[in-house]
Amino acid sequence: MAARNTQGMLLLSTELAKLMKEGAEGFSAGLVNDDPFKWEVAVYGPPDTFYEGGVFKATLTFPKEYPNRPPKMKFMSKMWHPNIAKDGAVCISILHDPGEDSWGYESADERWKPVHSVESIILSVISMLSEGNDESPANVDAAVEWRKDYQGAYKKHVFETVKLSQQDLLGED
Repeated sequence: MAARNTQGMLLLSTELAKLMKEGAEGFSAGLVNDDPFKWEVAVYGPPDTFYEGGVFKATLTFPKEYPNRPPKMKFMSKMWHPNIAKDGAVCISILHDPGEDSWGYESADERWKPVHSVESIILSVISMLSEGNDESPANVDAAVEWRKDYQGAYKKHVFETVKLSQQDLLGED
């Protein structure tokens, strides 16, 4: 672990201790194999959304340059959302490298800043589940359903992911 920076390790250790002591609204988190740069997260489907009742497993992987560069978040649970790629990768502005967007879609203010915490990242993702962005989708098929049949096909797809997450939690196939 000599290649890892001590500032990032200290920040992540402090955040984990705070989350363990105080808990968090809408999720739980812990380390993977005692590695402070790899976290496992359980995101609880937000109330009053199609995701309510789901428990979605994800990982946060922090780069050695953390906190100067953002972590990557990936859902291990199957997800159906315009801003979550089919492989589970989360596409949200605050997880994009700092600075100006070369495509001109996001301002630097919307992108990663070292002041973001694990909690602020996950709360942003929970908020994203409620209010997705179908203008810049990571999953085009989900974005099309979001736009064209939100209460029908989109809702049905999400309910399937909620059911799968519940079965996964119970260890059912």
